Amino acid sequence: MADLLSRPGNRRARLRALLDAGAPVLAPGAYDALSARLVEQAGFDVVYMTGFGTTAGLLGRPDVGLLGGAEMAAHAGRLADAVDLPLIADADTGYGNPLNVIRTVRDYERAGVAALHLEDQVMPKRCGHLAGKQVVPAAEMAAKVRAAVDARTDPDLLVIARTDAAAVDGLDAAIDRARRFADAGADLLFVEAPTSERDIETVATALAGHRLVFNWAEGGRTPPLSRDRLAELGFALVLFPVGTLLAATAGMRELLERLRAEGTPASLIDRLGGLDAFAELAGIGEVRELEQRYRAEGD
Repeated sequence: MADLLSRPGNRRARLRALLDAGAPVLAPGAYDALSARLVEQAGFDVVYMTGFGTTAGLLGRPDVGLLGGAEMAAHAGRLADAVDLPLIADADTGYGNPLNVIRTVRDYERAGVAALHLEDQVMPKRCGHLAGKQVVPAAEMAAKVRAAVDARTDPDLLVIARTDAAAVDGLDAAIDRARRFADAGADLLFVEAPTSERDIETVATALAGHRLVFNWAEGGRTPPLSRDRLAELGFALVLFPVGTLLAATAGMRELLERLRAEGTPASLIDRLGGLDAFAELAGIGEVRELEQRYRAEGD
């Protein structure tokens, strides 16, 4: 677990090594620093900053392009500081044209992310599993991918190119776009929201030889596949963007319903471990050690 004086080393190189290991890398979504620490505590190798969850957590609103690049980069920095894991972050459309993308990549790189993904939607964007999406011309997105690749100062920072064109122009168009984004220098390809297992297989076959991303969007338009099946199809990275958010929402609803009905949520809080359990997760032991260290030095 990360601590206040953590020096996690080269997380970008670690992510590249994980992706080269052959098995799909599982990246649960985190919507804030605490949920990122929970992902780390659960033993995962990677954490994903979900745009859907970030918008819900910061604004209490759906993912329809309401957050700007500076807000998202700052949030990525908080998550990166909270864990030792490589952080993969949603960077939406890059927040403008190729020049804006350059700034976005530099901001995310300074924030400490190991990888970021850019999508080819128009601004304002929408969650990839919501209706009403529109995409920019393929050439415009390819230019943004090239700008992202050129902008990184650390060659280990991974650029993931996402296309939402399947819902707009069909799967063949999305696959063609993904190839163009690979030619522009993208490290991983992300065809969003195929709607059947056959479509998933088509994507995997057509883009064989590239590192591929599968978005296991809980409750979304894409059917869920097992990790073994995704490994057979050659997917390198599997994102789970909203499961943690949905679980947290369900738990809070249960607590509030008990409080309203019974006048106390004590039984649920006792089962969850109370404040001591939270303090332990948040690193209270380390805080005490540091307090003692600096108090002793002051004496």
